[in-house]
Amino acid sequence: MEFSPAPFFEDVAGGPAGGMAHWLQTQDGKRIRVGHWLPQGDAQGTVMLFPGRTEYIEKYGDAAAEFVQRGFAALAVDWRGQGLADRLLDDPRVGHVEQFPDYQFDVRATLELAEQLDLPKPWFVIGHSMGGAIGFRAAVEQKCFAACAFTGPMWGIFFTPFMKPLSRLTAYWGPRVGLGEKTPPTTSLESYVTAQPFEGNVLTRDPSMYRLMQDQLAAHPELALGAPSTIWLREALDECAWLMDHPAPDLPCLTFLGSHEQIVDRKAIRARMANWPRGTLVEIPDGEHEVMMEAPEVRGPVFDQLAAHFMAAHQDRPCAPAV
Repeated sequence: MEFSPAPFFEDVAGGPAGGMAHWLQTQDGKRIRVGHWLPQGDAQGTVMLFPGRTEYIEKYGDAAAEFVQRGFAALAVDWRGQGLADRLLDDPRVGHVEQFPDYQFDVRATLELAEQLDLPKPWFVIGHSMGGAIGFRAAVEQKCFAACAFTGPMWGIFFTPFMKPLSRLTAYWGPRVGLGEKTPPTTSLESYVTAQPFEGNVLTRDPSMYRLMQDQLAAHPELALGAPSTIWLREALDECAWLMDHPAPDLPCLTFLGSHEQIVDRKAIRARMANWPRGTLVEIPDGEHEVMMEAPEVRGPVFDQLAAHFMAAHQDRPCAPAV
């Protein structure tokens, strides 16, 4: 697979020195961006950070620094439709995917790049939010991870009792009446962190981390993304149903859930982890959606536990060829 240098906004990433980004072409012809960081000396393995919807490589600079400090290489992805990867609609502010499993084309390209770069093994995956759904399927299909972890994974989407039937109606009927590329009612094309002040946000209780996200988009507005399309919503709901019906992969799993989580479905996460034979669920008191971007006294122990979890899963599984 061919790859080439891509822009990497080190001015706002806040990650360890030496971060690099690459353009990749997926099997179905989409251009995505993948970034990676390496520790000095021997590495304990590579942590692949699978971002959530609207996110981008630079947002994971701080997480990469935490893992590099603990002796791991780190990698993050701009999924199709967000970051600097190919946007899929004429209006680049709308998050979109044609079919949710299409994200696995991005996963396969990323794994091929990791092989070509000879990133240290064993490999581990952390899926955050939407990346939790992508990461779950990848862990089932790819057979190359020694362990997995998730933070606020999108194994279900949180809706209020009033919004749940309306959202499902929009997701399944909107595309049928020509509204598939439009955003659902009440949503905005402006990035959440740009539109929402820190007070009342549902991402983090750490004002410095929230300001970091705002500053990143102010410096590089091309990274911003607004609401999803109704097709994305339909596909996400279908993918959540699939993964909740599918047996958990035979991997050690550590999942973090903020007690104040208001973006993904807490019940779905608890149900999935209750049926994960080698799974552990850790609930963060007063935590919001972004447990890796909470206050230092919260996120420090989270990274310590993640590193210990990966160190314990020391088997080195060869990665099956991407298909």
